[in-house]
Amino acid sequence: MHTLNDKWMRVAGVPLLSLLGQWMMYGYTNVPYPDDWRIPVFFVLGAVLVWEANRQGIIVSRQRYPELGQTRQRVLFQLVWFFFFAGIIRITQTLFYDLIGLWQTDDVFEIKPYFFNTLVSVIGTIQLAAMFEGIYLYQRWKVAYTEAQELKKVNLQSQLESLKTQINPHFLFNNLNSLSSLIGSAPRKAEEFLDDLSAVYRYLLQQNNRSLCPLADELQFIRAYFYLIKTRYGEGIFMKVDIDDRLLKHLIPPLTLQILFENAIKHNVISVNRPLTIRLYTRDNTLFVENNFQKKKVAVPSNGIGLQNITMKYKLLDGPPVMIQQDESRFLVGVPLMKPKVEEPV
Repeated sequence: MHTLNDKWMRVAGVPLLSLLGQWMMYGYTNVPYPDDWRIPVFFVLGAVLVWEANRQGIIVSRQRYPELGQTRQRVLFQLVWFFFFAGIIRITQTLFYDLIGLWQTDDVFEIKPYFFNTLVSVIGTIQLAAMFEGIYLYQRWKVAYTEAQELKKVNLQSQLESLKTQINPHFLFNNLNSLSSLIGSAPRKAEEFLDDLSAVYRYLLQQNNRSLCPLADELQFIRAYFYLIKTRYGEGIFMKVDIDDRLLKHLIPPLTLQILFENAIKHNVISVNRPLTIRLYTRDNTLFVENNFQKKKVAVPSNGIGLQNITMKYKLLDGPPVMIQQDESRFLVGVPLMKPKVEEPV
């Protein structure tokens, strides 16, 4: 998108527009059009040079300020570039005209021809640039609209998956069954289990309308969620956490950890003899979720929607890519942590 689709403009449009601009300039200054073929030829060559120089300014401005919200900076950058390069080329060209005798003047540095030659080139360039900028803005808007629609689709899919978890009969039955067994044997643990169960459901209900949340919230949720899992599997599953406290306010898409934990539990053997260990740790502003890989003999059906949703969310939020690695002994997902926005003082 940083390139310009201006092939025909470069080949024919700029020369024809330059001849039109020259004719208008002579008409405006009431100076008879010169009977010398060299003047229109050199003017066309100058116009081509001006456009080739200024189109680079358009490309550079798009590389530096590509977003819709950076339109003002992009346009100002282009204007400064146009005036600078058009001025250098047209002033040099006008001086060249005088030195080779294309017109007679008593003062080599008479301001009028330099001014009008430069003005015509700048105005012509601005008109062409405005057309290309309009096309660029439309393309950026179209991309932004498409990404917004995709993000809405991903969010709806995420909400659907969250809703499935909330009403999943197996999830609810297993937790109620665990709670029932604890009530008689360990009433204190049953109370703690019920508190964590309610915290899990409360968090699931609250996250549907959020695109990002603090890492601290996710960790608090996953601890409550893991307590439910731990109650069920006992010594068959463990969680180790090594999180840099400085990153707790950094942002992450909600329910990311739940998806990764469910993925690990779903696809790996969990037993006292072969315990599953899930590690959470941070490195270089990235949250890593790692588990020892011990694949079940009977493959569990999977559509991969969970990991796809996480990856798509980061892509649509213009975040760094999600890292996924797997070998014979481990499965690792690296989730980038986004810096929180600095609140402006009131």
